[in-house]
Amino acid sequence: MERREAGRDWPYRVDPYGFERPDDFDYETYEAFFSRYLVVLTRRAIKWSKLLKGKNSIQKSLKVKRYIRKGIPNEHRALIWMIVSGAQANMEQNPGYYHKLLEGEKNDKLVEAIKTDMNRTFPDNVKFRKTADPCLQHPLYNVLVAYGHHNKAIGYCQGMNFIAGYLILITKNEEESFWLLDALIGRILPDYYSPAMLGLKTDQEVLGELVKMKVPAVAELMERHGVMWTLVVSRWFICLFIDILPVETVLRIWDCLFYEGSKIIFRVALTLIKQHQAFILEATNFPDICDKFKQITKGTFVTECHSFMEKIFTDPGSLSMATINKLRETCREKVLSQG
Repeated sequence: MERREAGRDWPYRVDPYGFERPDDFDYETYEAFFSRYLVVLTRRAIKWSKLLKGKNSIQKSLKVKRYIRKGIPNEHRALIWMIVSGAQANMEQNPGYYHKLLEGEKNDKLVEAIKTDMNRTFPDNVKFRKTADPCLQHPLYNVLVAYGHHNKAIGYCQGMNFIAGYLILITKNEEESFWLLDALIGRILPDYYSPAMLGLKTDQEVLGELVKMKVPAVAELMERHGVMWTLVVSRWFICLFIDILPVETVLRIWDCLFYEGSKIIFRVALTLIKQHQAFILEATNFPDICDKFKQITKGTFVTECHSFMEKIFTDPGSLSMATINKLRETCREKVLSQG
């Protein structure tokens, strides 16, 4: 294939978001998928334009929820995320607040920690390189410094840099990225990034309980080999699937996350595990299990984001917030007792 031969010279070495594609990227399979997905995107874009009618507002409804599950077109993504997450309302109620944070006194330790992580944030993305013009490291630094001073209890924690980076790529706006980060960390993800990471540890245990209920053979395998859930899924939770699933799939997950909340993370995790149950059960030892969990986040199943998103709402079966909250209570007690 001529394009394949051209290798590095082919313009598609970099995706639309600035990420360089790996050397072993399967262009043929991706092109076949994307030509089909383009038809879906075009259809959805027309429906969204009719829904918005040129207005910059939307009311939550079953129709909007359905539209979001089928994907928000990129040109409307920032606006819809801002509205449905409550970030827009917060920004409007606090005019100038973001800039005040940037102009105020800084905590040197916090600033140093953020600076240290700048070059480690998306080294494979051309827009975050120092040589890029504009270089997205500047808005990323500002958003993280402002957030660290806004939420002093959390300050800065590794993983937040990747989330803020994605928000900047989509919104192309510092202040909006700040308020979306606040919606995620302050409301949508309960206590994931606090120093003790109690919420994160709790939710990993909750996933373990849900797997026991919905994919018991995998839960039994994990227990038999003494594999703790945190070893195989902590990055799924901390990075909200960034650098784990393909960019387009992550964005589709986030569309639903901003509208429906943290239960979406469990739906995605359960779908990955359930769909690959037979493959995971082939594992015969501890390192083998860890390797299988790395493998299940690759391949056509996760690249085909439209069918993947349909699966997350059918495969795991019913999953209410009430069930999750009940499990959170018992799992939090367990985590606290382990100290």
